[in-house]
Parts: sequence; structure tokens; C-alpha cells
Amino acid sequence: MSDSLEFKYQIDGEDFARVGHASTDVKKKLKMMGLPPDVIRRVSIAIYEGEINMVIHAYGGEITVTISEGDVKMVLADKGPGIPDIEKAMTAGYSTASESVRNLGFGAGMGLPNMKKYTDSIEIETELGVGTTVTMHVKF
Repeated sequence: MSDSLEFKYQIDGEDFARVGHASTDVKKKLKMMGLPPDVIRRVSIAIYEGEINMVIHAYGGEITVTISEGDVKMVLADKGPGIPDIEKAMTAGYSTASESVRNLGFGAGMGLPNMKKYTDSIEIETELGVGTTVTMHVKF
């Protein structure tokens, strides 16, 4: 692959009916490109977890996926409330999701931990009251 490919997805906040649309579309595209199944699985999980977080906590945002030689880069940017304590948010099981979100089956506190687990690198930039940008890479 000599050129990079880029895909963008707008995520609507609180639209639980469409959660997973971006990750499903990326998964299809990676399969068509012939990427290894493990890479496809890891990318799909990381994007899905980020997509859920954007809907639950950040009222939506934008996901940009760039596929280049040996790398899938995922940038998830929102204009939500920001993350007050990244270290705490990275702890499995820690969640600030509302009771109504938990009743829908979301908000178990595994989003950021799974994003870290299934990627080769993750960087989180956040500012309270401004938003959060998460950049992840999966190498292949």
C-alpha cells in the first residue's frame, strides 16, 4: 500500500441506535483490503469502545481512520466535558455513566481499558469543558 486511505465518521451524541456504525464500516473496509483478521478485530474493538464513549459521555464527535503502510491510526475527537481523571478512567470497571445508560447495557467502565488493551499505542488529550481527543494505533 503506497498511499494512505482516510475515512471519517460523524458520531451523533446519545444516538444509541447507531452505535457501532463506524466500527462496522471500518471492519468491512479492512476485510476488503485483506488486512490480517487479528488487526481487523483489534481495530474494530478499539473504535467501537471509543464510539460508545463518544455517545455516552461526549455528545458525539468525529472519528478519523487513516490506513497507511503497516499502520491503522484512529483519531476520536469530541467536544464533550473532558475527562477529569484519566488515570481513574483507565481503570477497568470505573464508570461515570448514568443509571439510564447502564440500564441500556452500556457504561460498564471497560471503554478506555479495552481501547488500550487492543491497540499498540494510545494517547489521550483532554481539557475540561473543551473536549477529548484519543489517538490510537494498530500496527500490522
